[in-house]
Amino acid sequence: MDFNFYTGEVILIDKPYTWSSFQAVNKIKHALKKHPSLMVDGVKTKARVGHAGTLDPLATGLLIVCTGKKTKTIDTLMGLEKEYTGTFLLGATTPCFDLEKPVDKTFPTEHITEDMIKKTAVDFTGVIQQVPPIFSAVMINGRRAYELARAGEETEMKSREITIKEFEITAIRMPEVDFRIVCSKGTYIRSMARDFGLALNSGAHLTALRRTRIGDYHVDDAMTPNDFAEKIKA
Repeated sequence: MDFNFYTGEVILIDKPYTWSSFQAVNKIKHALKKHPSLMVDGVKTKARVGHAGTLDPLATGLLIVCTGKKTKTIDTLMGLEKEYTGTFLLGATTPCFDLEKPVDKTFPTEHITEDMIKKTAVDFTGVIQQVPPIFSAVMINGRRAYELARAGEETEMKSREITIKEFEITAIRMPEVDFRIVCSKGTYIRSMARDFGLALNSGAHLTALRRTRIGDYHVDDAMTPNDFAEKIKA
């Protein structure tokens, strides 16, 4: 397959577990350095490279990386609906709402039934208000929220309107709950875990997350950063 990374390509990457989105993009940049399409009129050039929507290090799945003129489409791509699958663990919370930090509080779960779990998922479907996690990349007065959190500064996170198009409970193995969510731009699945636990008069945090789709782009058509690097060598 011919690629022209100078004029622009849309690359579908399956981000590995523990990799940051920044690491994945850097791997792509490094792989592109010697690609023939970056020799323009005999002069070695650099392709602009960017991604459409950050994934947390502990999440896996679809990361759209754009090069060249295709970087101009990033804002459009970021606005597309997204699909995630993952797992909530009921009965415990963490400060960042996922496994990046240890459990800080535990809660009872004996009162929670399967019907309650399924009904709560339905209650979260539609247009709702959501407060992003303090450990997030949301900008507050020119600084990232996670920078303020790590510095111990108290910050009030403002709620924002999001849309949950679909919220399907795919398996229940108490205290674990598997789900599939289709949602709008700006949705934090970690916040969904927190709010889901609260709605059940308990607590919850995210223990697994995979982004499976962005608009019409699907993770089944993606490759790992290492596979991409090998592919363009051929």
